[in-house]
Amino acid sequence: MNSYQKLLLSNRAWAAEQIVDDPDYFARLARIQRPEFLWIGCSDSRVPENQITGTLPGEMFVHRNIANLVVNTDLNLLTVLEYAVVYLEVRHIIVCGHYGCGGVRAAMSRHSFGLIDAWLRNIKDVYRLHEGEFAAIGDDDARCSRLVERSVMEQVLNLSKTTVIQRAWQGHQRPHLHGWVYGLGDGLLRPLCDVKPGGEISEIYRYDDL
Repeated sequence: MNSYQKLLLSNRAWAAEQIVDDPDYFARLARIQRPEFLWIGCSDSRVPENQITGTLPGEMFVHRNIANLVVNTDLNLLTVLEYAVVYLEVRHIIVCGHYGCGGVRAAMSRHSFGLIDAWLRNIKDVYRLHEGEFAAIGDDDARCSRLVERSVMEQVLNLSKTTVIQRAWQGHQRPHLHGWVYGLGDGLLRPLCDVKPGGEISEIYRYDDL
């Protein structure tokens, strides 16, 4: 049996188990989507957001990309963000990175990896902003872990710069922004930063006429 066929068999077994436990499960799930959270995470297969947070289908709207970046030209992310904030009315947005991130480690190097170089430059920019801090860290692994943290905090700041977030802050006093990091070695989530609705940002990024 091919590996992908095992996925289909596992799906059938899972669906049957859900119906045994709750006959109305799928009918109820199909009728409405009202998650409280938007999760912006890394595409890494070792960071399954539902499992590590103990959430069920329907409780979390999800966007994933390499190294969990919030890039102001990424129409995919911006579309997800607007849908989650405007139409789903999520109350919390979580940017979650993880220690040992391959994208972050690649960004620290001076090697070219092809098309992804343009994407990883956003992480290199974070490194440049805090270059003095990183230069003082002698261990490569520790430096990578700190860049993971710094990048998460920068992505939360990038969220607050968007008109989607600022409009929701002005009109609805939501969402609350969170920056977390996940430990592959212990399975624990660690909060790094929080920005409440209307949080302080540099005036140059603030819009007063939304």
